[in-house]
Amino acid sequence: MAELTVFGFRQGTSLLHRLDVRFKLIFLVLISLSSLKAQVAGLSLLTLILVVALINVRVSLGSILRDLRYASVLLIFIFVARALSTSGSVLVEFKIISVTREGLYEGALVCWRLVIVIMAGLTFVLTTRPSEIKAAVAWMLRPFPFVPAKRIATMMSLIVRFMPVIFQQAKETLDAQRARGVENRKNPVYRLVKLGIPILRRTFERADKLALAMEARCYSENRTDPRLASGIKDWIVFFAVVFLCSITIM
Repeated sequence: MAELTVFGFRQGTSLLHRLDVRFKLIFLVLISLSSLKAQVAGLSLLTLILVVALINVRVSLGSILRDLRYASVLLIFIFVARALSTSGSVLVEFKIISVTREGLYEGALVCWRLVIVIMAGLTFVLTTRPSEIKAAVAWMLRPFPFVPAKRIATMMSLIVRFMPVIFQQAKETLDAQRARGVENRKNPVYRLVKLGIPILRRTFERADKLALAMEARCYSENRTDPRLASGIKDWIVFFAVVFLCSITIM
């Protein structure tokens, strides 16, 4: 049986669960944009609030770190690239390679901002049903002419639903490779190819089966979506988030 991952909706009664999904989409955009401009003080405040939000959702921080461990490879690559490409006071120099103080600072800052964006997106996914995401995206795109709002909303909903499946397939592929001793290979490119190709193949196969199942059941875009309703609590949280984002970029 597939194990639960953090990349899926978790049932709950917290404030974040009860907020209107349209407001939560706006919060996600505001926090992500403000994190790109925030400095250390603002990033610290955003990190504290997001950690409290994740704890309030009752998800283990250990499970988040475990499921996001592969994202650390990207963060390390970004940090090293910034450290080597930013000019400034040289700390370590070897031939044509030099590590600067400013590079280390900029690399850490960029990685910190990306972590905040990931945490904000994870909080959104954990507290929002895919059907609500579909309804909210369709509602927001409806005023734009010549835009297939319901089709785009369906695609967004399927992406959210497929995230746990992809991570579960990656785990199963890794377990199968460990059983066959692939980890003994020293060549990282070989190991990456042997991991990536099976995951892509199985993901496309699952997508094909899903498309065939939807066609067999006469799936239509004109379906009844969940009713979207906002209240006073949504507006209170909205003004609180706007105020928070404002002070983080000062």
